Amino acid sequence: MTDFKFKVLLYSDGSHQAFSAAVYTATLLQNMPTMHLTIVQVHELDNDEVAMRRKYSWIDTWPVSPTSEWMKHVLDESDTETTSEYHKILTKTNGIYLKNGRRVNHQKLYSETSLTEISDTVDMILDYANKNAFNLIVMGTRGLSSLKGLIFGSLAHTVLNRSIIPVLLIKKLPQNFIDDYLSDPDSKANIQKNR
Repeated sequence: MTDFKFKVLLYSDGSHQAFSAAVYTATLLQNMPTMHLTIVQVHELDNDEVAMRRKYSWIDTWPVSPTSEWMKHVLDESDTETTSEYHKILTKTNGIYLKNGRRVNHQKLYSETSLTEISDTVDMILDYANKNAFNLIVMGTRGLSSLKGLIFGSLAHTVLNRSIIPVLLIKKLPQNFIDDYLSDPDSKANIQKNR
């Protein structure tokens, strides 16, 4: 029997949408024993950083956590219950990735050109995915809500339209998904057993 690997690329840019995609991908990782996940980030470098970053050794941490600005916004503007739930979700997601560490890789892609154009980032993601024979690309999306999004498209929708690899787009997760995700499976089994 061959050792089949279902290779999944999760794109992370530190946004709220990427966080939802990471949580959903963690559930896939829990339930698919053949899944091997690579979390990809794209960074723009200036000329001085290019040489230095080529020697950079990747630190094995889950890089999908939201940006510090977003985290500050969540903590400043959320009630205690929302902040507490966010921390629970982050803790559980990190735990899943750590537990499956053998099957979770991290990759930073560095661009020597400006990433202000969506097409530059799309090209880097698709080039990496194609060269490494991924079976699925997972990305977060907020949907095309702005006029600019309708005219020019978004990063996620551009990847979807240009990729020859299947793309799974994840919107903000509904509360019932979060509730199920955070529930303890052992306590669920005990409740069902006692009925």
